[in-house]
Amino acid sequence: MATETHETERKYDLDDFDPGAPLPGLGSVPGVRAETGGEVHELDAVYYDTADLRLASTRATLRRRTGGDDAGWHLKLPVGGDTREELRLPLEEPGAETAGAGSGVERAGAGSGAETAGPGSGGGAGEREPGGRAADGDSGGGAVPEEFVRVLAARTRGAALVPVVRLRTRRTTRLLRDAEGRALAEIADDAVRAERLDGQERASGWVSWREAEVELTEAGTAALLDGVEERLREAGIRRAAGPSKLARALTDTGTPPPPLAPAAERDTAGGHLLRYLRAQYLAFLDHEAGTRRARPDSVHKARVALRRTRSALRSHRALLDRARVDALRAELKWLAGELGADRDREVLEKRLRELLADVEGPLLLGPAEARLTAWAVRAGDTSRARALAALDDPRCRALLDDWANLLAAPPLTPAAVRPAPKHFRKAIKKERRRSRRLLTRALALPHGPARDVALHEARKKTKRLRYAAESARPVLGKPAKRLTREAKALTSLLGDHHDGVEARAALLRLATHAQTAGEPGFTWGLLYGREEGRAREYERRARAYEAEMARRWAGGE
Repeated sequence: MATETHETERKYDLDDFDPGAPLPGLGSVPGVRAETGGEVHELDAVYYDTADLRLASTRATLRRRTGGDDAGWHLKLPVGGDTREELRLPLEEPGAETAGAGSGVERAGAGSGAETAGPGSGGGAGEREPGGRAADGDSGGGAVPEEFVRVLAARTRGAALVPVVRLRTRRTTRLLRDAEGRALAEIADDAVRAERLDGQERASGWVSWREAEVELTEAGTAALLDGVEERLREAGIRRAAGPSKLARALTDTGTPPPPLAPAAERDTAGGHLLRYLRAQYLAFLDHEAGTRRARPDSVHKARVALRRTRSALRSHRALLDRARVDALRAELKWLAGELGADRDREVLEKRLRELLADVEGPLLLGPAEARLTAWAVRAGDTSRARALAALDDPRCRALLDDWANLLAAPPLTPAAVRPAPKHFRKAIKKERRRSRRLLTRALALPHGPARDVALHEARKKTKRLRYAAESARPVLGKPAKRLTREAKALTSLLGDHHDGVEARAALLRLATHAQTAGEPGFTWGLLYGREEGRAREYERRARAYEAEMARRWAGGE
């Protein structure tokens, strides 16, 4: 199994810096007492991607690196800001499981005997065989580990992973230390030579450059990064334009990573919508990978990205061809439902455990805790298996293809060129009317199952209002932010009510099973009664909220 770590780093271009000059000293940066080191490492890395660069386009990098103190397979996934998650596996060992034929991975080479060479070293990277492959070394070095193939499934969508770029780096490192001698950050001065391996290179076939990396250690802080950057800026050194060495290599050697969505007019309704949809697609990919690795809350966040996309396609359907959009919305609903079983189980288990924890000792009769644990284990195994099966289903791959194609060639209507503020205000008003109408109808029903169902429908429409307001925040500013907050509060309230409905149903099943086993059912009945009381309180608060919103919206707020 891969080891996991987080790296927080910033990269700096040294193209305009004196090629023979060392980086400026950083001992005067606040918090730094000394600089140590000066070691030189020769690194040789082959980067893998699909032929159309699907990993690079979605902010992921996969490499097989030799040299240095961390040789192995490295998969980097975005976290946010300057931080990425890195998964590491050792280099191939006899009997190690790797992706073979039919797995979506093509083996591109074997062996790893190349000598490393930095820019200007005269190494063999510039000497090429007639077929375009470097004459002196390895273009691959083994099949991609199956564990990484699974993690990247949503990004590759079945396309083969092949070697695309080889980077050979002469790295000089030093450490910044505090007064106690602790390492705060590693400074790397990299001389890089890159060559294309996928036949997409320009005539020269390779490029070289110099750059610096500043990576925090566990003791380092974001303030230290800022201090280092200020010192580098004083020396005329600026942040790198691209996010990674791979991105620069791809761009400078021939074919840059293609954008997920075409550029659109910034102030048009269609332009804003495409940026929002792109963000949700990337969020889903990140959390889908987390779901496969059983990362906490990943199922929930993946499902939220699906719902936000589906909601945006509905609220802004005037901007896109409905035939294309409606088919995708239906598939997004299917996948969200399959993932929802695991998320709903998580929420229900948490609620039931909290209920049981509040039961006073004398009222806790029979093996209630053991029965709840047994139920949770069985339900968890079933719901997680269902979620993973859905992600591996060919239907999911087809959905992801359709989603990616919609972003790459969006079927925008003439209405998409309208000014964004006018469109988003109109869309929000429609969703607000729907939400209020359903809530009013639900609260007019008597307490009971019919109201429960109606309030759940009102909750779904209110959630769509929330997402519509959320998508409008870059356009409408504070009014959209306030409406997002208000809709979120109502959604949360109605969500608590629905969770209570589900909890009562589960408590009734647990009580029935306990009775069949000859166990006391008193505790389960007690919890059922408490949930019934909470439901009435939720409905009272929803009625008060509805009255307040009616007053405010009638006043034009």
